[in-house]
Amino acid sequence: MSWFKTSVTGEEPERYVEPDSTPRVQDPSIPNRMVVDKAANKPFLAYKAYRQKQEKAHNEWLERQKIRQEKIARGEEVGPEERDPTEPEEVGLKGLLKFFFYVVVFAALAGKLLAGSYTWNYETRLAQLKSYIPTDQTLFSESTLAKFDGSVPGKPIYLAIDGDVYDVTNGKAYQPGGSYHHFAGVDAARAYGTGCFKTHRTHDLRGLTEAELRGVQHWKEFYANHAEYKKVKNDGKDGKAKLKDKSEAKESTMVHEEL
Repeated sequence: MSWFKTSVTGEEPERYVEPDSTPRVQDPSIPNRMVVDKAANKPFLAYKAYRQKQEKAHNEWLERQKIRQEKIARGEEVGPEERDPTEPEEVGLKGLLKFFFYVVVFAALAGKLLAGSYTWNYETRLAQLKSYIPTDQTLFSESTLAKFDGSVPGKPIYLAIDGDVYDVTNGKAYQPGGSYHHFAGVDAARAYGTGCFKTHRTHDLRGLTEAELRGVQHWKEFYANHAEYKKVKNDGKDGKAKLKDKSEAKESTMVHEEL
C-alpha cells in the first residue's frame, strides 16, 4: 500500500522492478525491446503478433500480384487471380443457414430447459394453424355423416372419432343390430372415454378427466392402426354440441376388444 506510506511519512515509495529472472519475450511492435511475459501482457503480445503476421501475408500477396501484372503485360499466360488472404471473408448463404440453424437449436434447447418444451409450449397454437392450410379432403357435416349409418343398403358405414372419419363397413358390430351400431354415422368421441353410449354420443370432450381423455386417445389409435378400417375424410362439425348433464353419466368401462 504505497499510497498509505506516502501519505503518512511523505516519502516516495520504492519503485517495483521486475527481477532479472522473470521470463521476457520480444516486443513485436518495438525492435530490440524485451517485455515481461506475464498474463497482463499476453493479449497485447498476441494481437501484435497477429497484426505482424497479417501484414507479412498482405505484402507477400502484393508482391505476387505485381509479378502477375508484369506477366500479363508481357503477354504471358497466368492463372486465376489470387484473393488477398488478409481480406475478411463475406458471409454467404451457407453461413447464414448455418447461423439460423444454431439459433433454432439454441432456442429449442432453451425452451426445453426453461419451459419444459422444445417449442416453448406453442404446440396448441401450431396445431391451430393447420386448420388454415387448404386441403383436398371433403369435409363431412354431422347431417351428412348421419347418412352413412348403415340404414341404406349398399351404402358404406362411416363413424367419426374426434374429427376423423373411418369406413367400418367390414365390421359386423357396426351393421344394423350390431353391438356397436350406435357409433355408426356419428362422432361419439365422448362416449369412447366415458363409456356412456346412450347419453354421450357427441364429439364434445369438454370436462373429461385425464383418464377419460386417454381412453379417447386409445380408440383413436385403434382405428388409425386397424388393418380393415380406413380413414376417409375429416369430419366438419356443424353447430355446437351441448354438453350433457354430468349426473346422466354412469360409471362404466369400455372393454377394448377386436370389433
